[in-house]
Amino acid sequence: MKPIRIMLCDDQALFRDGLRMLLSLQVDLEIVGEAENGAAAVELAHSLNPDVVIMDLRMPGMNGIEATRRLRSVSPNSKVIVLTTFREDEEIFEALRAGACGYILKDIPTEQLAEAIRNAHKGGTYLEPGVASRVVEEFSRLSGMPSQRPVHDIYQFSVRELDVLRQVTRGRTNKEIASALNITEGTVKNHLTSIFSRLSVQDRTQAALKAREIGIT
Repeated sequence: MKPIRIMLCDDQALFRDGLRMLLSLQVDLEIVGEAENGAAAVELAHSLNPDVVIMDLRMPGMNGIEATRRLRSVSPNSKVIVLTTFREDEEIFEALRAGACGYILKDIPTEQLAEAIRNAHKGGTYLEPGVASRVVEEFSRLSGMPSQRPVHDIYQFSVRELDVLRQVTRGRTNKEIASALNITEGTVKNHLTSIFSRLSVQDRTQAALKAREIGIT
């Protein structure tokens, strides 16, 4: 099995050195590039197309949120995990909306970070527990807000697409969705492609966020 190709982006060289050393001890992980700021990360990702990018948030010049947004455009197959010391609500939600599939604090144990990387590579998400609770609270708040127009009218979802999207908001995998709805995984993927297009999002994390914002739970 090929190792997961990882790119590091952090403005502190000492932190990158330590992270590279720790992750290199994992036999299935490989560091393929490093960037010291957001602009360099976008340029490097465009040429390297890494599997997973570990992204700092607060850096000089282009910050991690903007870098994540641009990186997801130039290297759409790359998964971005935010690794930061900050847990302000605004930054959490902006990072997820920009396309990050994970939000982790820098005091996380190495083994958990490695698992988060593996999970991201498989298309999953990973939120630090304190961050996850805030996301759930925000979802609950947003889902309680009245919508002026039915989502069917705004996004023209089919009944089955709504079923799939509701499953996505609950964190279900494609296999679990297929089993719950008695359809094939291929059909689930087709519905997700349509859902992502209608919501103007790039992945299931963004789709789940958007779904909660418009009241689909």
